[in-house]
Amino acid sequence: MQPSPAPRIPANELRPGRRWYAVAAAITVVLIVSGTAIGVHRFDDAVNAVDTDHQFADGGTVTVRLEPGHEKAIWIKDRGPSAAQACDITGPGDAVLTSPGVDVFLTRHETWNPLYSIAVQQSGDYEVTCTSRGPSRYAIGDSGGLVAFGGWLVLAVLLPMLGIGIGSAIVLITVFRRRGHRKRMLAVISA
Repeated sequence: MQPSPAPRIPANELRPGRRWYAVAAAITVVLIVSGTAIGVHRFDDAVNAVDTDHQFADGGTVTVRLEPGHEKAIWIKDRGPSAAQACDITGPGDAVLTSPGVDVFLTRHETWNPLYSIAVQQSGDYEVTCTSRGPSRYAIGDSGGLVAFGGWLVLAVLLPMLGIGIGSAIVLITVFRRRGHRKRMLAVISA
């Protein structure tokens, strides 16, 4: 004699509902897309951090449009910062030159190091002049280079990993809880 087949339980009666699979997929996709977008955006920022097309030499002056809250930096080509280099900035407001910290920007044949960070309180056109004891080349750029990019790269990698982990956890919990609910409902029906 063959055992009777277990009664069929409609999938929509099992708890938790199947909508949790959609929630897991949505969280995973949002975090993967966010991490990818941050990585691409910050990579583009790092690649274009220094305006090497508009270099200026010792004693040369360059005019730069600066805005409050958008920190820029003065970069020096092929030589690290030393006491022999000095820059001056003049413009419509008080501009402050500060130490930029450690960073680097690389092109195919050049290495650029930040010399000063520029912060302004008023929008306008500012003139920057730099001098040093030896022949140096300068350029204006953003304050973040490869070191800043590395920090953002960690976030860009962690977000997709977090998304996959959270999505997988939600799917596994949903599968096990639905299986347990099915067994409990079969036990009630069989009794």
